[in-house]
Amino acid sequence: MELSYFRDRLFDLLNDSEGMGIADLNTDERSGLLTVMTEDGNVFEIVCLQAAGKGDGWMTAS
Repeated sequence: MELSYFRDRLFDLLNDSEGMGIADLNTDERSGLLTVMTEDGNVFEIVCLQAAGKGDGWMTAS
């Protein structure tokens, strides 16, 4: 699975979720960042980076 596909599907899942109280959802594809604003005003950032390695030794790919 490609990183862009994973990020797009994650966006779709968050965008289609009705029970999470998401007011706004933005993406910055250059930095792999999803910014989520909830109805109560909280803001969360999700960074999507592809990891290299397996098991407990995962490292962020550069």
